[in-house]
Amino acid sequence: MLGLLLARAGVRVVVLEKHGDFLRDFRGDTIHPSTLEILDQLGLAAKFLQLPHSQISRVEVSSASKQVVGFSFTRLRTKFPFIAFVPQWDFLKFITGEAAKYPAFKLLMNSAVTDLIIESGRVRGVRYQTAEVDRELRAPLVVGTDGRTSVTRERAGLPFVATSPLMDVLWFRLSKKADEEAVLGGRLGAGQLAVLIDRREYWQIAYLIPKGEGDRVRSHGLEEFRAQVVRLLPEMSDRVGEIDEWEKVKLLTVKSDRLTRWYRSGYLAIGDAAHAMSPIGGIGINIAIHDAVAAAN
Repeated sequence: MLGLLLARAGVRVVVLEKHGDFLRDFRGDTIHPSTLEILDQLGLAAKFLQLPHSQISRVEVSSASKQVVGFSFTRLRTKFPFIAFVPQWDFLKFITGEAAKYPAFKLLMNSAVTDLIIESGRVRGVRYQTAEVDRELRAPLVVGTDGRTSVTRERAGLPFVATSPLMDVLWFRLSKKADEEAVLGGRLGAGQLAVLIDRREYWQIAYLIPKGEGDRVRSHGLEEFRAQVVRLLPEMSDRVGEIDEWEKVKLLTVKSDRLTRWYRSGYLAIGDAAHAMSPIGGIGINIAIHDAVAAAN
């Protein structure tokens, strides 16, 4: 997004992407109303909403017997009173496709940043590796957008404050029936919490566990894990067998922290590199986009 905004303004920008594609599973793809409004201001919202996606206008958290809390996005004063769920790889392909229309934009795939070039106390560029070849790229400004395990912010030596919540998340998916209502919901029960996200063809489910307990959960076996899921989500009992191997359960080690200063001479961090977000609410990608807008301005 920052590359798109800078290129639109005529600023030469090179984006380095570590991987050869954007196909990462269980990545942020909850596009909130505030982000849709940004896309609208750029003249891109209508085109973006042509991508295959689902829309959620209501969030609810319930126990087995009653609704605990609910919220409707239709109460917001916005042109887009919903969350749009778009796979992040589709969103990134869309943004890079729009950015590529500007001659000032360049995207390098399979280019993993390994270090900063620091001379006389100022960041002058990056060292990166592509096809096992070490390269350098020099620039007046390096923007670290490399996420919660940011190499660039570590090399920049910026101070941070850790605020990590005492939980981790087990992600998995279960099939969705055609007559099941589209909703973003949480389920409480017996000291457990799960969040269900509607992905049109399937449910993506976040099952919260105490911090560092991933190995313990695995040690009790897959059958016991499936039983725990059914106790919390009894309506999934007819399909919980789809979790037939641990490879289908992904552990997200939840980390949240923030830099006390986002910059040094020649360097700026934004997004999770500046403030790693909890997955609760799916706000991380949206806050990162707001960072990009502020930085571009």
